[in-house]
Amino acid sequence: MSILAENPVTAIPAGTWQIDPAHSSVEFEIRHLGLAKVKGRAPIVEGTIVGGAEPSVQGTVDVSSITTFDESRDGHLQSPDFFDTQRYPALRFASSSVTLESGVLAVTGELTIKGVTKPVTLTGELVGTGADPWGNERVGLDLAAEIDRTQWGLRWNAPLPGGGFLLPDTVTLTASFSAIKTH
Repeated sequence: MSILAENPVTAIPAGTWQIDPAHSSVEFEIRHLGLAKVKGRAPIVEGTIVGGAEPSVQGTVDVSSITTFDESRDGHLQSPDFFDTQRYPALRFASSSVTLESGVLAVTGELTIKGVTKPVTLTGELVGTGADPWGNERVGLDLAAEIDRTQWGLRWNAPLPGGGFLLPDTVTLTASFSAIKTH
C-alpha cells in the first residue's frame, strides 16, 4: 500500500511547496495526421504550490527544453512557426483560483505562451501527501486541460493532399507535480 493512500487529503496542506523538477513533468499531446499521438515534454524550471486558506499554483517552463525526442521536430518547435524561443523563452502559468470539490481539483489561471496570456482551467486530483526517505514532506498533484493552440498564436499547419491539415488545433496539456514543503 502506498504511503499516499494512507494519507488522503481534502485540501492542499498549508505551507509553501517547491515543485521538484526531477520528479515532475509538463507534457503536451497532439495528433499527427489524425493518426498517432505525438507527445512533448518539458522540465519545470521553477514552480510553487501554496496550500491553506488561499491556495495557488504557479510555474515557468523553459521553452528551449521542450523535447518530442525527434531533433528535427524539436528544432521546428523552437522556430517562429511555433514557440519562437528566441523571443519567448518561457511558458508561464499563474493560478487565480484553486478548488477541490468531490475529489476533483480545479486550478484556474492565466497561461502565457508566446507572449499571449489566456485563461485556462486545469482539472485533476490532489494525489496526496507523504514523507520521502530524506525527511522531506511532499505533496502530489496531477492536472490536465485541452486548449486550442491557435489562441496562443501557434497557428502553423500544413494542408494534406486529400483535404484537412497535418495538425489539429486541440492540444492536451498534462502536468504531474511532486513538490517539497519549504515552509
